[in-house]
Amino acid sequence: MPKATTDHLPCSRRGLARALSARVIAALTAASLALAPLGAHAQSSGPKGPPLLRDTETEQLLRDYTRPILRAAGLEKQNIQVVIINDPSFNAFVADGHRIFVNYGALLQSQTPNQLIGVLAHETGHLAGGHLSKLRIQLAQAQTQMIVAMLLGVGAIVAGARSGPNSSAGNIGAAAIAGPQEMIRRNLLSYQRQQEENADRAGVKFLTATGQSAKGMYETFKRFTDESLFSSRGADPYAQSHPMPAERVAALADLARSSPYWDKKDDPALQMRHDMMRAKVSGFMERADTVYRRYPPSDNSLPARYARAIATYLHGDPRSAQAQIDGLIQAQPNNPYFYELRGQALIEGGKPAEAIAPLRKAVALTNGAPLIEMMLGQALVATENKATTDEAVRILRAALAREPEAPLGYMQLAMAYGRQGNYAEADLASAQAAYLRGDNKTARELASRAKTRFPVGSPGWVKSDDILAAKMGSQK
Repeated sequence: MPKATTDHLPCSRRGLARALSARVIAALTAASLALAPLGAHAQSSGPKGPPLLRDTETEQLLRDYTRPILRAAGLEKQNIQVVIINDPSFNAFVADGHRIFVNYGALLQSQTPNQLIGVLAHETGHLAGGHLSKLRIQLAQAQTQMIVAMLLGVGAIVAGARSGPNSSAGNIGAAAIAGPQEMIRRNLLSYQRQQEENADRAGVKFLTATGQSAKGMYETFKRFTDESLFSSRGADPYAQSHPMPAERVAALADLARSSPYWDKKDDPALQMRHDMMRAKVSGFMERADTVYRRYPPSDNSLPARYARAIATYLHGDPRSAQAQIDGLIQAQPNNPYFYELRGQALIEGGKPAEAIAPLRKAVALTNGAPLIEMMLGQALVATENKATTDEAVRILRAALAREPEAPLGYMQLAMAYGRQGNYAEADLASAQAAYLRGDNKTARELASRAKTRFPVGSPGWVKSDDILAAKMGSQK
């Protein structure tokens, strides 16, 4: 028996090392997501990634918010994108070096542009500081340290077992495993807290460099500090991935108030765009009764009318919704997003032919926004007319060339090709849509069928083969 224990010790150590490695990898994931400014973790939908929301109006506003911040951070040419997550909680985070993820809850709950811009500035601080790559290095070093500590502890446990049941060496070995792990974990948390403080300072620096107030950033953090004071009572400050709320806000207040732009207000036109964005998010994402409470009929402001028109089209009388949308267009005849809304409501109301004109107007006013072009393509396909189907193929191909990761565009393109009898391209477009949705099985089946329909070596054959190769690689 003792001999068998000795012979199996290397395997046991390797097993423990593998288990520890898995825990460290899990810690890496958690740490990456813990870079959220408010301490909450992003919710993932599994291997397909988090559920995303797409909207041209909102994305354009977020680009306008981040452009000067990214320029000040020296990241203007890095193609940083702001991605909207379908989650009602207030949160934002970075999970790679090229995207800032923002929950729609953060858009809805930020009352001023400055509050949301402050959050984006903080996240830009993480990107500019290379915090994710640095954290991965720290985690790799911690993994090595923890494996060494575990192997030493295992050695002590084995020595204790050989010394007899009354030996204290086994307990010493267990302590040798647990003690260093806790110390290393706290060192990592300390490193993360320092990153958060650095991102706060960088965010204020970027806001000041762009002539913007840091008051909104302070207000956002202060609000969540007030809400978390009770829950953080008695918490161990050294066991947190973020600085303690009260201390963090106090430090941020001193930093933000030192800016010469502390009292600078948001431009009224930008505030109106922000209010319209919040109304749109509310109309599409909240229950109808919630929308009507937030924007009661007594509120005749344009954002309130926008929210109620959306809620009415989604949950109420289509005729009333169209009348409300027409009223919005009358108030702002050059607002492309009112025409987009009219077209969307008509498509979903079973009137695609009537949706074509307002969607053409929206495309023209946005200088060819790809997502709106795809909706126009959808209307053209749904009319089941050969002339409009041919036009739909041209429009959808052009839109997808600029927005290549939109499953809806490929789905509509597949339908258009099917109506033309071009089944090879239809299968390929369907495979691309499934690929982007994360539906591996369907993507493989459709790409395999498409590959048999194209001449060997043709562009369609190569694209089909690329999908098959990518899917096989992901399933190994």
